Amino acid sequence: MKTPYEKYTLLVTLLVLFVSSTTVAQDYDILIKGGHVIDAKNGIDNVMDVAIKDGKIMSVERNIRANTATTVIDAKGLYVCPGLIDMHSHNFYGTEDNAYLSNGYYAVPPDGFSFESGVTTLVDAGGPGWRNFEQFKSQVIDRSKTRVLAFLNIVGSGMKGGPIEQNIADMDPKLAAMVAKRHPGVVVGIKLAHYSGFDWTPTERAVEAGKLGDIPVMIDFGGSDPELSLETLFMEKLRPGDIFTHAYAHVKGRTPVVDENGKVEDFAINAQKRGIIFDVGHGGGSFLFEQTIPAMAQGFKPNTISTDLHTGSMNGGMKDIVNVMSKFLNLDMPLNEVVTTVTWSPAQVIKRTDLGHLSVGAIADVTLLNLREGNFGFIDTKNKRMNGTKKLECEITIKDGNVVYDLNGISKPAWDQGQK
Repeated sequence: MKTPYEKYTLLVTLLVLFVSSTTVAQDYDILIKGGHVIDAKNGIDNVMDVAIKDGKIMSVERNIRANTATTVIDAKGLYVCPGLIDMHSHNFYGTEDNAYLSNGYYAVPPDGFSFESGVTTLVDAGGPGWRNFEQFKSQVIDRSKTRVLAFLNIVGSGMKGGPIEQNIADMDPKLAAMVAKRHPGVVVGIKLAHYSGFDWTPTERAVEAGKLGDIPVMIDFGGSDPELSLETLFMEKLRPGDIFTHAYAHVKGRTPVVDENGKVEDFAINAQKRGIIFDVGHGGGSFLFEQTIPAMAQGFKPNTISTDLHTGSMNGGMKDIVNVMSKFLNLDMPLNEVVTTVTWSPAQVIKRTDLGHLSVGAIADVTLLNLREGNFGFIDTKNKRMNGTKKLECEITIKDGNVVYDLNGISKPAWDQGQK
């Protein structure tokens, strides 16, 4: 028989345990449980649990109790990655005639095509220039749930196509750098694209803007007749950390990185060793298996994988970023390396190291991927097919701690849960 004091002590103990369990149950907003975490920055490539609270990563551990979170996502069999970063996209959409990818019809609104493919950060590659960046910011960046950043076009009027992009007089390094400095962390680089003259001046002005703004330069090179030397571009004009996009293209006016005998050019290998970033930039006309397959066989891998997303590429061979990732997965690039090229690697390239990882305290951008096995076909920009047995699919996208896309509803309760 317990004394009144013992009964009182037992009651207090039970009350403390009850209060503690109630408090613990509210520790996290979301718990992603049992998924295979790939986080290059932190060297994680294993089954782990990830806990999220108030839009931040709170814990990454082997086993976090399920009763500590409001929402528990069973991620068994899935891959849990930092939110994907697409470093080459085109999102300055609008209704201006003859404006191409700068307030024109061919760019796409970010939220329509980001979350469904696991992308939480898009970088517009040269749509706006220093003249119309403020319009881009108010029209696209400020209205999107997707995090939208930008490579600022060295051409003041942006990527409007045709003669506008040939206007060297509109390529002003000082004004471009001035706009970049007004928007640090949002303008993350300078872009040069589509210039077709036999002249190094546009490249030199873009690099000068990059130096003044302390940001990298992305080069879409080609169209010159006669061709400008790709080796000179890599070894003399660009700086380590600058980006060569459309790495696996073979277009008129630009030397391909794989020669007619199927060998990767020595200068391309040396350039990558020097620190030039080779970006996929798949696009609608800039990715060929006849370039990619021999390059990969010789170990010439991309530093970053990106889409060059616009209405033409997304409805052609490119489709979306997980499709492009799947192509490299089927070319024997390990999954952890593929994931790194769309998370931690681009985050470092654009100097946004707050992104692309799952460190405790980091922004809770998380992508859950399903790796399917079967018989699949993949298409390049020459409409040639490559068969494959692996295909990535986005299952869930979490942006700033909120589920923004859920393919199969695995983060949601059953419709009849709690009904009598």
